[in-house]
Amino acid sequence: MTSAAFSVHPTPVGDALIVVTDEGLVSLDVLDAPQEAALEHVSHALHAVPTHDPAATAHVTRQLDEYFAGRRRDFDVPFDWRLTRGFTRAALEAVCRIPYGETASYAEVAISAGFPGANRAAGTACARTPISIVVPVHRVVRADGSIGEYGGHPDRKRFLLDLESRGRVKVEEESARE
Repeated sequence: MTSAAFSVHPTPVGDALIVVTDEGLVSLDVLDAPQEAALEHVSHALHAVPTHDPAATAHVTRQLDEYFAGRRRDFDVPFDWRLTRGFTRAALEAVCRIPYGETASYAEVAISAGFPGANRAAGTACARTPISIVVPVHRVVRADGSIGEYGGHPDRKRFLLDLESRGRVKVEEESARE
């Protein structure tokens, strides 16, 4: 039996349902549907009903707040990958290696995951990730450089890319002054 806890935390791109287990962050979903429906979906996948416990998710919410405030470039929360398998997990781990403020194509993700030519599968992995934002699938773009749909919310993806672009420019300007 999996022990899991959840909280809902406001972000600039919408309320995020955050679910953690003893292993780490298992799900971070910006809510499009009622919280109950999203929680039911995660409960079914985990075979456990998470308890509402904001203290258990505080390390994630703190880092999210820092990220959106421009004070965090990398997340250092442990992941519980149990909701991903095979190529999907390899692709999402490859996505985690894309540096802050940079992008990679689906083809580059497929190659980095060890499956050259699996561009569409990389796109599917990004679309179905159980952990958004912290697993930065927003950094993956189409081969022509267009940003894509981001689960039907290209505005969210544009917001995240712009946030990181501004953060990257700020760091470069600070480095130039030194």
